[in-house]
Amino acid sequence: MMAQSDLDLKETALKEDLKFYFMNPCEKYRARRQIPWKLALQILKIVMVTAQLIFFGLSNQLVVSFKEENTIAFKHLFLKGYSGVDEDDYSCSIYTQQDAYDSIFYVINQYKQLKNISLGTLGYEHEGSGLKICKQQYKKGTMLPSNDTLNIDVSTETECIFFKPQELAGKKAEMKLNSSFFNLEFYRLIQVEISFKLKGIALQTIHARELPDCYAFQNTITFNNRAHSGKIKIYFDSDTDIQECKDWHIFGSVLQKNTQYILVFDGFVILSCVASLILCTRSIVLALRLQKRFVNFFLEKYKRHVCHADRLEFINGWYVLVIISDVLTIIGSILKMEIKAKNLTSYDVCSILLGTSTLCVWVGVIRYLGYFQNYNVLILTMQASLPKVLRFCCCAGMIYLGYTFCGWIVLGPYHEKFEDLNTVAECLFSLVNGDDMFATFAQIQQKSTLVWVFSRLYLYSFISLFIYMILSLFIALITDSYDTIKKYQQSGFPVTDLHEFLKDPGSVGYRKEQTSMPFICCCRRRESDDNLILIN
Repeated sequence: MMAQSDLDLKETALKEDLKFYFMNPCEKYRARRQIPWKLALQILKIVMVTAQLIFFGLSNQLVVSFKEENTIAFKHLFLKGYSGVDEDDYSCSIYTQQDAYDSIFYVINQYKQLKNISLGTLGYEHEGSGLKICKQQYKKGTMLPSNDTLNIDVSTETECIFFKPQELAGKKAEMKLNSSFFNLEFYRLIQVEISFKLKGIALQTIHARELPDCYAFQNTITFNNRAHSGKIKIYFDSDTDIQECKDWHIFGSVLQKNTQYILVFDGFVILSCVASLILCTRSIVLALRLQKRFVNFFLEKYKRHVCHADRLEFINGWYVLVIISDVLTIIGSILKMEIKAKNLTSYDVCSILLGTSTLCVWVGVIRYLGYFQNYNVLILTMQASLPKVLRFCCCAGMIYLGYTFCGWIVLGPYHEKFEDLNTVAECLFSLVNGDDMFATFAQIQQKSTLVWVFSRLYLYSFISLFIYMILSLFIALITDSYDTIKKYQQSGFPVTDLHEFLKDPGSVGYRKEQTSMPFICCCRRRESDDNLILIN
């Protein structure tokens, strides 16, 4: 009898702890006057992390615009005849030998006069750097297209020439320009690559009350003649590297104070994330202990193991999401502080960290909306439909990959949207969403009647299969899960061992008095809520 009494006391204590664990913050406050610190901290963190992201986004926007505008300026400075609009994935094209020579010498001449013609804050990297020209070509041979005769060694050779900025105006540069290096044999020429490095300073950040950055632009101009089709494509690539300004003096205290204020704000963001990380980690540890107590008690009293679904009820996925967002925010904030202090220039890494953490923070808000039955439908529908949707996508993905490979190999030579696998996948995904259908049909070249007929069968079958059948089935899976959840909300959710264990009324004596703080207790528990599914 004493053993049974101890077991009953253990059961009562366990039920009390379980019911308290599955309460929402408002109910916990009414039951034990426990202030919802995690809820308050998450609300504060949402505001702070969002503000931090906006500040960093405005700063990063200046960096992106400076890079893009300099790339456009470089194209106009160094590409002869550049129209301002790129031709497909390359900048421009040339069709005669004289155009090739003129374009190459134009780059050299513009590089020579850079300081006199550029509107930007540009300069050469240092005296030892300069402009490098390399030509890659097949080894010597002979080619007579009129007689269908070709005698060429396909082994390639590369030859380079180098111009320093200080020698471009001298006789040494003239000798190099008149050398045999520039006697190009276009029938065996593969490509000519011109590379040079320039430095620049972004002064526009001063207007935004930020310290300026120093930039290094590694520019490469490639004259691509690999096709030997009579058309040389000119590619311009600018690789930008943000560097620390080694020696700068800026007068005025506004910039310094603004930087200090933002650094202090970032410090508060880190502190709030550390506090949130500690509280959520503590909650997960306590939940695992409670799970272990429940499993042991169930085994001791009922002589059987708790099912896997009931074990998962104790694993709060929202806390895991908050912990991930906190870790990302802390690392991103530290990087942001270093960038703000001009000790680091890892803008891309910091953007990924802060952007992902803010996404997780805002997704985590759904957890608190889930405490209300009217807003809980989205979460429950996603939970119920996700396994079926993933299995369905695996099957549909096989068909999608088949159409992708087929379109690439058959339509690639006749349609620009099917030239490579990545473009084909993007094109088909656009068609599934009803985008750009007529243009995809119309742009197919009619050089081959067989391919043209095949393209019609290919596109009509793909659109019919994916839009009318697969997409409809995809929506039906989600709709079916939604209908099931709505039915469960009316008639009650399936009862598991954990729900049955918590059903016993009167075993827990929580305080029922009403609170005098209605702004904290935003949702009141009703008896009908006892039949709802437990939400973590």
